[in-house]
Amino acid sequence: MRRLIIAIPTLIAITFVVFALLSLAPTDPLAQFAADPRVPPEVRERIRDALGLNDPWPLRYVKWLTALFRGDFGVSFMSHSPVSDLILQRLPNTLAVVGVAYFLGVLIGVPAGLLSAVKRYSVFDYAATFVAFVGFSLPTFFVGLMLILVFSIQLRWLPFIYDSTLRVTDLVSLGEQLRQSIMPIVVLGLANAAIIVRYTRTEMLEQLPLDYVRTARSKGLRETVVLWGHVLRNGLIPVVTLVAIGIPTIFGGEIVTEQIFRVPGVGELLVTAIGNGDTPVVTAVLFIFAVLVVLFNLIADVLYTVLDPRLRLA
Repeated sequence: MRRLIIAIPTLIAITFVVFALLSLAPTDPLAQFAADPRVPPEVRERIRDALGLNDPWPLRYVKWLTALFRGDFGVSFMSHSPVSDLILQRLPNTLAVVGVAYFLGVLIGVPAGLLSAVKRYSVFDYAATFVAFVGFSLPTFFVGLMLILVFSIQLRWLPFIYDSTLRVTDLVSLGEQLRQSIMPIVVLGLANAAIIVRYTRTEMLEQLPLDYVRTARSKGLRETVVLWGHVLRNGLIPVVTLVAIGIPTIFGGEIVTEQIFRVPGVGELLVTAIGNGDTPVVTAVLFIFAVLVVLFNLIADVLYTVLDPRLRLA
């Protein structure tokens, strides 16, 4: 409850800072009209008055915050559409690519890190460590471009431009959706799995030599019970923090990867809105992102007490 109470002024402060920075930036949302000689100056002024751009930015912030409490994110300066509709249009594409990639990264990274620590200095450990370092070291745009060169241009197996108009209605369209999602999911999944493998392996190596592991083994417990029920449970606390902090980034999307594969996700919407000075869109996306960060940090704190009951006494 204390964390939730603190979260409210924290989120308000975040919106104030973001709104102030965007309002003081030199970007003009109506720059496209200023460059068009067909739009008279008086028309531009009427548009500015209609959008409230001539009001002082503190007044605009109060109006925006009041509308936010009613669940209204406002209207985009560029498309003149409700901001919530724009986000909902892009969110499925982001979840279909970034969300699936993050889920697969966690699903692969945790078991691989555990087995790599248990089978230390084995062939599997060397292979997992090598792949993890490659995935951690290479930037996503480089891996994405390499996959496009090999599988799209050379082999012509996969499309490199994401078709957001595709609707899954049968097995054929499902196959097309999988084909166009493979490369961005592999790029992001490899990067996420690499980080999680490194963290999990490091934590497992710290836990395995401890006394409670030897005690559990001396009691005759099966090795799977010792590893999955004791070692992994204690070693997952830092990994839970890493995963919880990373989940909100699914909503924001992976901007670079979305740009490479032309995925019209929330990240691409945010970049476009920043360039156009579309304050309502930028503020709404960053506000939702901040809410998710606070929420999943709270969930991580709860999971700590599930993994280690001693923390309930802290």
